Amino acid sequence: MRVAFAGSPPAAIPALEALAAAHDVTLVVTQPDRAKGRSKRPVPTPVAERAEALGLPVAKPKSINVDEEVTRLRNSGAQALCVVAFGQILKPQVLALGPSLNVHFSLLPRHRGAAPVEHSLLAGDTETGVTIMLMDEGMDTGPIVSMHPTSIGSDENAGELTERLASIGAPALVAAVDRLAAGRLESTPQPAEGATLAPRITSADRPLEPSATADALARRVRALGPHVGATIGIDGHPYSVWRARAVSDRPPRPLTDLDGRLLVACADGALEIDEIQPPGKGRMAVADFLRGYRGELEMTPPE
Repeated sequence: MRVAFAGSPPAAIPALEALAAAHDVTLVVTQPDRAKGRSKRPVPTPVAERAEALGLPVAKPKSINVDEEVTRLRNSGAQALCVVAFGQILKPQVLALGPSLNVHFSLLPRHRGAAPVEHSLLAGDTETGVTIMLMDEGMDTGPIVSMHPTSIGSDENAGELTERLASIGAPALVAAVDRLAAGRLESTPQPAEGATLAPRITSADRPLEPSATADALARRVRALGPHVGATIGIDGHPYSVWRARAVSDRPPRPLTDLDGRLLVACADGALEIDEIQPPGKGRMAVADFLRGYRGELEMTPPE
């Protein structure tokens, strides 16, 4: 079957590769190149790089919904559009071209939105999965084609979970396209009950608040790793926290160096930080950080 593909981050690559092996990918649409690093050199998305390596035509529009891009999609000859973490909302003029299949990294209708993996971890879910859905004009509200549940590992962070969900979603998408090509694709409306929102992560989601429980703080660290990072204020400066775990210790101060262990007192015990990143420096083990730290270890609100 002739299909177009829309995606941008590494999580979309397994689906692109699987589709290219099983069907005719006529066009790959991805986000424009972004300036990165100190040089501000424009860098293509991971999907753009992989598509070009596969010899597939690539478009990088600021908006897929403008007339020029709608015409490009139509002229590509694609009979369907497959979407994985593309990063743009599809408007009616694109959806009208034909069926659009989306790979969503949650069990819809739970966690509709841009950050389902992060919000699954923040909420303390023990199970998540992949939903293949037919897109409509709503935010992840379209009919469900298939669902593929999986347990969440107790130590799994967002990056690890996303990678695993991407590997589950790729064959599930191909199977859906196979059924579509054979005229056997079926779908069911999403249930009204159980819907939650998973908006994009912002700076307001990063601080580790000591009023929360130790488990909630550990989940926040996992939810924001390894791509965003939770934050804690030390002596008035923001530090990123990349690995941490809940412990039952009762530290005497809000922030305590306990024989080479860095503990944050919280509602029901402590968060033990294992990996930290001082401002302007690289990530490091807490033991290395504490050996070189010369401050007073006063906990302050992150800037």
